Amino acid sequence: MSNEHGNLIKSPKQLIIMVFASFFVPLIIILLLMVFVNNGKRGDASTTTEQLIKPVAQLNFKSESGPKELQTGEQVYKAVCAACHATGAAGAPKFGDASAWAPRIAKGYESMMASVLKGKNAMPARGGSNPADISDYELGRAVVYMANAAGGKLPEPKAPDQATK
Repeated sequence: MSNEHGNLIKSPKQLIIMVFASFFVPLIIILLLMVFVNNGKRGDASTTTEQLIKPVAQLNFKSESGPKELQTGEQVYKAVCAACHATGAAGAPKFGDASAWAPRIAKGYESMMASVLKGKNAMPARGGSNPADISDYELGRAVVYMANAAGGKLPEPKAPDQATK
């Protein structure tokens, strides 16, 4: 047998160094990887842990037996109308754009409500909302909210009778 391929570790001191190196080198590599991964952007400093781990969606169960809470025009706008009117998608007049809203406001509230309820051009009927979720009165409040934000002076629509719902 030839002795040309001998042991790499020739003394106890080398053995101890190799044992420590085989333990600490991977540990150091793991720690450096953790620092590298955690160094990325985490959003603004006001983001809390609860906001980071909150669920993507929530289920809100409504009791049909209780009185319905009517939404404001702003709430309906944010829930239904903002998808198109905030950006002007599909030719929708942008929120607050007086020149785009002026001809619509000139036709009056009833004309705008007819367009909302029946749909117009790319806008679906009721803005794509479900009549069980958003009433005609609430859609009217959203129309008034958007028109008044563009310089209109429309009065708030009359609230429906609570007994007739």
